[in-house]
Amino acid sequence: MTAPVFLVDSLADVRAGGTLTLEGPEGRHAVSVRRLRVGEEVVLTDGHGAGAHGTVAAVEGKDRLTVAVTELRGEAPPHPTITVVQALPKGDRGELAVETMTETGVDAIVPWSAARCVTQWKGERAAKSLGKWRATAREAGKQSRRLTFPEVADPLTTKQVATLLADADFAAVLHEEGSSPLATAELPAEGRIVLVVGPEGGVSPEELTLFAEAGAKPYRLGTTVLRTSTAGTAATALLLGRTGRWS
Repeated sequence: MTAPVFLVDSLADVRAGGTLTLEGPEGRHAVSVRRLRVGEEVVLTDGHGAGAHGTVAAVEGKDRLTVAVTELRGEAPPHPTITVVQALPKGDRGELAVETMTETGVDAIVPWSAARCVTQWKGERAAKSLGKWRATAREAGKQSRRLTFPEVADPLTTKQVATLLADADFAAVLHEEGSSPLATAELPAEGRIVLVVGPEGGVSPEELTLFAEAGAKPYRLGTTVLRTSTAGTAATALLLGRTGRWS
């Protein structure tokens, strides 16, 4: 198995041959949950593309270990980037969508309060739900051994989503009645791809019109209808293969 990944605030001053102390919640997870021992391999990352590979040099108490850094690595920025605008699903299916999209390789996730969303984020619930999405992306990023974790943006309104789509190099709305398959769409080699995933009730005609005016056509994924919590993952996987990022 590959070495487990742990998140640190910064790797700016870390050098190969030096040491780094992991403590706090991450240190507790490494020592008390993963039960790492001296000599075992670990990877430390800042979540923004920088990584430090090393071995456990010492374990102290229940939440502190020292890592002897053997090598520094970095992930190059991806081309093109993939952003998924995710309509708010019901219950915990939002965290499921964030988890699987992160594991697959999405670069950014934008929560969207669509007209037909049963779930709406307001007040304290909005802050709590957004925190859950961001924590899910962080944990899924570590679990999938990523060095660059996806950004989970603040939730956007429909008009704000339209502005995001207008600035994209390729924009698409995943829709079961789309006349064109996403599998054959002409994609850019650089820049930003933005996909819109609607709620269980579908994207409203008014939203489709607004998004079309912003340059986002409706595309279908296949012959089956996917739930909102799985469509973004399927589309991300398709595009990662088509753009060569999985080659």
